[in-house]
Amino acid sequence: MSMRPWVVVEPPDDRGLRRVTVGGDLVGSVWSPRALRTLLDRLGHSDIDLDDPASVCWRGGDRNAWPDRAWLRRTTMVVMAAGLFASMILNVVIGWPDASGALTFAQRISGALFVLSGLIQGAGAVLALDHWGRRGIRASGAVVLLGVLIALATDSLLFLLWMEEREYTPYLFAFLPLGCWSVGALVLLVRERAWKGVPQPRKFAAGVFATALLTGVSLAYSTLYQPAMAPMRFALKAEFGRVREDRSLPFVQVPLKVSVKNTGEVSVYVVINDFTVYGRTARYSERGDSSAQAWRGSFDHEEEAERHVDELAYQRLSSGRLYDPGDVLEAGQEDVREHVVQIPRDMPYDLLRVDLQLTYLRKDRGRIDVEHFRQRHASWRHPRYACRAPR
Repeated sequence: MSMRPWVVVEPPDDRGLRRVTVGGDLVGSVWSPRALRTLLDRLGHSDIDLDDPASVCWRGGDRNAWPDRAWLRRTTMVVMAAGLFASMILNVVIGWPDASGALTFAQRISGALFVLSGLIQGAGAVLALDHWGRRGIRASGAVVLLGVLIALATDSLLFLLWMEEREYTPYLFAFLPLGCWSVGALVLLVRERAWKGVPQPRKFAAGVFATALLTGVSLAYSTLYQPAMAPMRFALKAEFGRVREDRSLPFVQVPLKVSVKNTGEVSVYVVINDFTVYGRTARYSERGDSSAQAWRGSFDHEEEAERHVDELAYQRLSSGRLYDPGDVLEAGQEDVREHVVQIPRDMPYDLLRVDLQLTYLRKDRGRIDVEHFRQRHASWRHPRYACRAPR
């Protein structure tokens, strides 16, 4: 017959949880004497006297050594799980629109990373209940730690992007509190050495490093690319050629060369484009009126003023366009159109002016149903096309 006690209660761990073995077999872990009595009753040993040293061996403390503070442990559990769950929602809300509907591959990858990180945080929120519970899963603490690191990196990224613009966004009331929470959670997990239960700590460290690297790449991509603010550059040129006289008609012909080049790095849809040639008429004076009142009056009627020129007027002579609505102007593409303006010989125009305009939609930030866009739609039949004056 063995002299070793039948029931052995091990010393409390860092959470106050004590393992219990019966007959050399591990039967569970308990937080308190009541939990120990419940465990023994369930195993059919309700007649064991906990004060009898022949039946129960207490290691690392007697039957009064129960350092667990249940209220603190449960509060920590709830706060950690709630923070990870809120971070999961934030990451999924931010990443899902790009992951499911972005127009470029890089944007889809960035959105998918946010969604994936949110799923990891969701797993961490569930495993937080185990880590501050009985720790039946050895890697629960490591997953919680990984989720907190992702939250800290994501909230830092969002804060840096917000600092660049300083504009109001409702997400501000989410990532600022979560950023403060992630700092406190990380300090707590480092103190507890949450990675101790990982079977292969080197692989876990490699995973953390890979996560940090992906976060850094995402930060660099978001900071450098900035799809909503990347500048668009176009070169618009209009040049008049030498005037030619048409002897068969009472007109003069003025050649015009119009060119448009997309000098940026993003392709665009052309929404509106046109060029218009104006002929200017004016009244000339050798001395001119240099009074301040006359000078101011010139600007009240026109956007330009000259001392010896007054009563400026412009007549529209010719208009045209290079593209149809919905055409694509690729990055680096240049298009040229040559046009001839015919002007009657007896017209008193002293100058010719060209207005060239281009309205576009970035191809990486939206789509246009070109066939539908090119069709005419009467506003009175389609309310969404109606033009309403601002109130």
